[in-house]
Amino acid sequence: MLNRLLALESKYRELESLLADPATIADMEKYRKLSQEHASLTPVAQTIARYREINEGIEEAKLILEDSASDKELRDMAAEELSSLREEKEKIEADLPRLLLPKDPNDDKSVIVEIRGGVGGEEAALFAADLLRMYSRYAESRGWRTEIIEANETELGGFKTVSFSIEGYGAFSRMKYERGTHRVQRIPATESQGRIQTSAVTVAVLPEAEEVEIDIRPDELRIDTYCASGAGGQYVNRTETAIRITHLPTGMVVTCQDEKSQRKNKDKAMLVLRARLYEKLQTEQNDAMAADRKAQVGTGDRSQRIRTYNFPQGRVTDHRIGLTLHRLDDVIAGDLDELINALITADQTERLKENH
Repeated sequence: MLNRLLALESKYRELESLLADPATIADMEKYRKLSQEHASLTPVAQTIARYREINEGIEEAKLILEDSASDKELRDMAAEELSSLREEKEKIEADLPRLLLPKDPNDDKSVIVEIRGGVGGEEAALFAADLLRMYSRYAESRGWRTEIIEANETELGGFKTVSFSIEGYGAFSRMKYERGTHRVQRIPATESQGRIQTSAVTVAVLPEAEEVEIDIRPDELRIDTYCASGAGGQYVNRTETAIRITHLPTGMVVTCQDEKSQRKNKDKAMLVLRARLYEKLQTEQNDAMAADRKAQVGTGDRSQRIRTYNFPQGRVTDHRIGLTLHRLDDVIAGDLDELINALITADQTERLKENH
């Protein structure tokens, strides 16, 4: 295990040299990719560096304790330091296997999130709008940028469907745990008798695919233009700027009407199409490799009920790991780190079991 960690540290040092090379700096695309790889290896390099410091500190403390000429106060300090360093060393050694877990190749990517109202009609649409705000605020807290791609708005301000991009390094590594069915229990704004209703919304999280990853030929596409429509506001345009792209080999259809420019709508629609085709390809590959992986946390099954937001009791429960938090207001306001960190830990624990 140590040899594998040292190999990763060596790769980290090699990347540092490459990033300092003027030829690399001049090639922005190469520089970006190397920077991302460097960032992904930083936790490993930092852990190994600290591990070395601890071992050196342990040896120094032992020498002081073995030196009969050392005074009592110095020996007492060394004994205390030795105990503390040994405890820290044990924690690092216990955590080292996590650093060697195979990394999801999509983890560093930006994402496209698609939210679709399910059971519950208008209330589900309103909750879809709540989730859009929740994810937007979470993205903002992590320094990521969000942009609406397509929205089918209702008269009360909800969304039958809404898709948006989250651009930022590592967005998929955290947002992938949001895939599935989100259930809400509350008194709807449309309910006059104060009865609690249960509604559901599905969330899909797609890693952004670059053109080199998904080859789409022009003759595989049918592109139609039409006038945008909607509940009003920014989603209505009287000119034919809305775009509908049909991928003929799969029958997959993507629409976009959010922008006032036909070219921008086409670019956004192609972004979504590439992401959906990439997800389809990956799903087929994963299913072929191992059916038992479907039991893993964060598989992305959209039909799986992953979380319940109970407003009357002010709690949110993630059913995959049995975690309940009694601070629903904070979660809806975009404070998702406690939930997502717990899901990451559970996922890593399951994968560690598989590797043994």
